[in-house]
Amino acid sequence: MKNRKRILSNYRIEQAERAIKDTEILLNEGGSPGSIINRAYYAMFYAVLALLVKIEIGTSKHRGAIALFDQHFVKEGIFPKDMSYALHKGFDIRQMSDYRELVKISNEDVREIFQKAKDFVKKVREYLSK
Repeated sequence: MKNRKRILSNYRIEQAERAIKDTEILLNEGGSPGSIINRAYYAMFYAVLALLVKIEIGTSKHRGAIALFDQHFVKEGIFPKDMSYALHKGFDIRQMSDYRELVKISNEDVREIFQKAKDFVKKVREYLSK
């Protein structure tokens, strides 16, 4: 069971890191802001799923995963509140971009979410490797 948890958690972190690489490619190649935000948000989401595997809690909903991250990792002081802020902001902007019409995403938001996603994934990987 422990081996299965480790394999799944590692898989989720690898997904997160691939999403970061995809985000960098999109940024460098002039990808759309919506696509960049999508990949950056998903990098954070996959990292959260890796954490939830570690504590043996699952959810099929994005909002549920975010709430569990806040409850088990931010409120417990494992990760700082700014990581919660980044996750929530990434989710909100991705939702607007993916599901609303005529949404404009600023270059500032794109770069901010990308940087926060990189930091988020790095901190989660460091935590999981302890």
